[in-house]
Amino acid sequence: MQSALQIARERVEQQLQQHIRQLDLQHQRLAEAMTYGVLNGGKRLRPFLVYATAEALGGNREQADSAAVALEMVHSYSLVHDDLPAMDDDDLRRGKPTCHIAFDEATAILAGDGLLTAAFEILANAPYQNDAQRLTLIRLLSSNAGGAGMVAGQSIDLTNVGKQMTLAELENMHRHKTGALIRAAVLMGACCVTEQPDSATLDSLTRYADAIGLAFQVWDDILDIEGDTLVLGKNQGADLALNKPTYPALLGMDGARSKALELVDDAIAALSGIDGDVSVLKQLADYIITRDH
Repeated sequence: MQSALQIARERVEQQLQQHIRQLDLQHQRLAEAMTYGVLNGGKRLRPFLVYATAEALGGNREQADSAAVALEMVHSYSLVHDDLPAMDDDDLRRGKPTCHIAFDEATAILAGDGLLTAAFEILANAPYQNDAQRLTLIRLLSSNAGGAGMVAGQSIDLTNVGKQMTLAELENMHRHKTGALIRAAVLMGACCVTEQPDSATLDSLTRYADAIGLAFQVWDDILDIEGDTLVLGKNQGADLALNKPTYPALLGMDGARSKALELVDDAIAALSGIDGDVSVLKQLADYIITRDH
């Protein structure tokens, strides 16, 4: 799985560089900050999911490049903004100074804005999709990234710092904050290949994505306590320091691990409804709860 992730990472980073050059950015400092925000490392898990889903349904990576790039730009924008003093106030991201530390706060805000809007320009011009597919890709990304998805999760998170949450409330927050873009990755991968995937396939992919999205967050919460800052690429214990609600806080470490395993089982079971080679998607589900960062 590590080698497959590395291959996908190298491909999407080449594509990101190419697409940034094509954006005709009009201010050098903004261009540098946008590039810094999106090309400073990272697992590239979401683009990998776009590629893996497209291939599982009989497509190829070339068909999925635009969706993978757009999604990673939105994810990177969210991290640039999440690190700001008004949000989580982090000074380390992917092992490097956060964007507002490397540049300044105003430039970081604008860099995030630039990455977010560039994502939709890229999807609008996706070369291997027809107009209907482009509209579907735009709809999937906008709905999962905005006030019905990731942004809603961020808002719920910020309003619950220092507060007690039930397990259901915590899961609802993370289905939006973390899970929405993972769901978008899987569904966008499918829509890169076919204009209208059948409802059974979409249902199976959605259940898979929702399960691995939560598993990813549960494992992140565990790593925040047990991980190493140098390996994580961000400050270990950051959520604990901010008194944020987490799965280990609610379930204990053993309970959180059991929850992650249960979610991976659910994800793999969901893939039984897919008519295609889903072996890589299964491997990724297992990887999510064995990674160290």
